[in-house]
Amino acid sequence: MDDFTMDLVQKYAPILYFDAREPFFPARVGVTVLDKLGASPSFRRSFDFQAKDLKYVIEYAIYWDYDIQHLYELEHVWIYVGQDGTVVDCDASFHGGYFKGLLRDRSNLEDTHVNMYSQPGKHAFLPDPEMFYLIPDLMECTKAEAHKRGLIVTGAFDGIYESNDEKDRLVNAELTRKAFTPSMEFQEYRLDPSLFVTWEQLKVEVPQRIEACIEQLRGLE
Repeated sequence: MDDFTMDLVQKYAPILYFDAREPFFPARVGVTVLDKLGASPSFRRSFDFQAKDLKYVIEYAIYWDYDIQHLYELEHVWIYVGQDGTVVDCDASFHGGYFKGLLRDRSNLEDTHVNMYSQPGKHAFLPDPEMFYLIPDLMECTKAEAHKRGLIVTGAFDGIYESNDEKDRLVNAELTRKAFTPSMEFQEYRLDPSLFVTWEQLKVEVPQRIEACIEQLRGLE
């Protein structure tokens, strides 16, 4: 990533808020700066650039080693930057879909940084923490329903790595130990520049991180 891109990425990086009891934090952020019509490299969506005032869409593919229910986690924030350098819009992913990331009054925007709240343990993003109370299993999924899915394989990594019964067992045992009840009190978290890599770099690194996690879990037995 060149200096210009890194400066741009840091200037518009979202400010994240995590539950005070959150056990997992981002391990890497794969960044792509899009400036013309085309598809996201890491999510099933495209950008048309029909709005004349749109200059860039900056895609932050935020990777965690763990979600409270499985190993491997990827959520996204997209920042739309205007020709004048202002933030004109924002989207944020939510378990395979996405919502608008800016509130109507833009009150969760600080200059060029959008404030986004992370679902406790699950990491999907919303612009207002009160919205999490609309999730039916908000509390159950981090405690009674934790450790359910082992190592998951998603579309971005189909055929690149695989799960099996042993990996699922190791992961679920670890997540049983990490189960928690959310406080629903959120604390600011700023992405450290050392986390930023290109999406291409992250795509190579994720399978390596997964294997390292599995080896670590084997050592705990």
